[in-house]
Amino acid sequence: MAVKKATIQQQVAEALAQANPGDRPLVTIQAIAGPSVWLMSMLGLIGQAFLSYYFVTATEQAVVLHRASRMSNRPQEIVFAIPPHEAVGTITEVKRNAIWSSFRMQLPGQATPTRMNVHRIWRNEMDQLLTLLAGQNQPAA
Repeated sequence: MAVKKATIQQQVAEALAQANPGDRPLVTIQAIAGPSVWLMSMLGLIGQAFLSYYFVTATEQAVVLHRASRMSNRPQEIVFAIPPHEAVGTITEVKRNAIWSSFRMQLPGQATPTRMNVHRIWRNEMDQLLTLLAGQNQPAA
């Protein structure tokens, strides 16, 4: 099971290279889609059924969401590949908290934005991703 951030980022980059050898990742985060992680943890296994684990990667050619394996924490299939011009402006309701931050992302085919929960170890990368999706050219420092 990959737990080190650098290992996870390398595995996602390798998965992206297999899917599209000409693309290069700019920033990757791990996000848990669904209601509050705190609330779902209190509900145990029932609460876990309401959560989906993803790797969100901004690349030179798209914003890619891989499903993340709950057992091995490795990237699985690509769920969404959103062209950059469609991905800009899809983020709303950014909330930064001490441990779990969140934002809402409008995913293709979804009626309402999906809440993405991001652990604090991914905070710097989350800020870079949010800067890219806000339509700016450079990631946040």
